[in-house]
Amino acid sequence: MMAFRKRYGAPPLHLLLVLGSFALTGYAGIRLLSGQEPWMVVLWFAGAALLHDLVLLPLYTFTDRAAQIVLGGLHRPPGLPAGASSAPGRSWVNHVRVPVFLSGLLFLTYFPLILQRGNRFTAYTTLPDDVFLGRWLLITAVLFALSALTLLIRLFRSRTTSGRRTPEDDSRPGAEA
Repeated sequence: MMAFRKRYGAPPLHLLLVLGSFALTGYAGIRLLSGQEPWMVVLWFAGAALLHDLVLLPLYTFTDRAAQIVLGGLHRPPGLPAGASSAPGRSWVNHVRVPVFLSGLLFLTYFPLILQRGNRFTAYTTLPDDVFLGRWLLITAVLFALSALTLLIRLFRSRTTSGRRTPEDDSRPGAEA
């Protein structure tokens, strides 16, 4: 077992999961490309890649940099090494990034229904299509609330632990008794 892990670089379960993933992807590809117009699937993937690389990537890179500047994540005091950051805003940025990313991903997945452009949804399912905007907004609010709660817990823990003395502080030479 150790020889396999040393040679492969990961446990055997990893290899099994990767092979299963490839098999599932191959099955999905065969099913997608066996339809009436397989070239449309290829065109859709190429268009999605171009849209992501040429439009979405620069857009969310710009907005992420703007959020870092607004929240103070890019501010670095003079004399601080390039890799280090003492600004408290740096940790705030991730508490905005995660809910924005998840909310954006949900919107990207369900935007026809959220914007009530999915005319066929009601015809196929006989379910109302006017509830998706409210649910998406509710999910987004919950994501931001959970992120804010996580940030508050982190800030509270960092304040309570920053005032305590550790055993290493007491064992150092010259430490006050």
